[in-house]
Amino acid sequence: MKKEDEREGLMSAKFRLSVMMFLQYAIWGAWAPVLSDYLINKLGFSGAQVGAIYSLLPLATILSPFIGGQLADRYFPTQKVIAFLQLFGGGLLIYTSTVTHYPTLMGLMLFYSLLYAPTLALTNSIAFINLENSEKEFGIIRVWGTIGWIVAGLSLAGWRYLGEALPSFTYRGDTLLLAGLFSLIMGIFSFKLPHTPPQKDAPKPWAFLEAVKMLRDKNFLIFIIISFVVATELQFYYVLTAPYLTSKVIGVSSSAVSGVMVIAQIAEIFVMALLLPYFLPRYGIKKTMVIGVLAWPIRYIIFVIAYPAWLVIASLALHGFCYVFFFTAAFIYVDEVAPRDIRASAQSLIAIVVLGLGSFLGSLFSGWIQTVFTTEAGTNWRGVFSIPAVLTILCALAFVAFFREKKKLELT
Repeated sequence: MKKEDEREGLMSAKFRLSVMMFLQYAIWGAWAPVLSDYLINKLGFSGAQVGAIYSLLPLATILSPFIGGQLADRYFPTQKVIAFLQLFGGGLLIYTSTVTHYPTLMGLMLFYSLLYAPTLALTNSIAFINLENSEKEFGIIRVWGTIGWIVAGLSLAGWRYLGEALPSFTYRGDTLLLAGLFSLIMGIFSFKLPHTPPQKDAPKPWAFLEAVKMLRDKNFLIFIIISFVVATELQFYYVLTAPYLTSKVIGVSSSAVSGVMVIAQIAEIFVMALLLPYFLPRYGIKKTMVIGVLAWPIRYIIFVIAYPAWLVIASLALHGFCYVFFFTAAFIYVDEVAPRDIRASAQSLIAIVVLGLGSFLGSLFSGWIQTVFTTEAGTNWRGVFSIPAVLTILCALAFVAFFREKKKLELT
């Protein structure tokens, strides 16, 4: 009887953690893919301004270990920290959905990013702590986050189509409002997450510095540099795809764009669940990552050609290869080559490089490039996407030429 109760408790925990991941990424998926379209085409912001707004969350991820991470690690139960951050963040997003003044919106999004960024690490942490076999079970839990992102995009598209039929349902800042509602639900639900008291022996926020000595290895240094450059080019997709798709060049409606863009996440699930487990054991890290790197210029070249429209939309599916075959494989590679005693620090290092610095500078760079290629006649989207196309080709060539796969780094 006791074993049955424990099994039921574990199943309940898995269910709650799955719902947590669903809501966590539904929040992000409600605003991140299409906010740029709203800011450029509805509020008239410049590409540089939009890039600056998108750079705030990557910047906050660098600072997040000093905010929510330390609160949960040292002082309060993790589920209560998540609840507080999401409730506060949800209210802030709903208010931000009414703001149209750039400096005010910029300040509010900075504040919101500082609230949301810590929850990305905390939701992973609470899952790892409360799963019996995290190595096998975490992937199943995490995939619900991608499903949440997809549902958010389809929900926004459905809301906008309803607004076309019933104008009273239209709302200019709908993408931020929907994210805020998801955040409030997440905040309330978080109180039901498994109780996870502070981890007194948790790693320090500067733990990633312990892995910096890995950069002494030339091979790993090359890997980090290429990962950083590729991360900057990823932001061209995140920041500029929505306004590109809704431009006259492609002609996707604003109502449909969030639904169209979930093609990328559907492909991500397929590639992660079926193709990555097949490729990695048979072809190794290097060949898998080469395919991932090559998928980037292929997608951007299709964006440059911009014809036919169906091919551009279909190319969104390449995101599965771009992200999973490169970045997911990159995290696996780091775990394999890092000395056992600094594996966690090594993961923190690659996260800071890719999700933090790379994404931060990439957001600013992509927004600036959009401004450079924009005149009174409109944006030259072919010119915009020619930049990441060239840079990712160079990354692919450099990766093939210089990267040497190793099982372990020899650090002296």
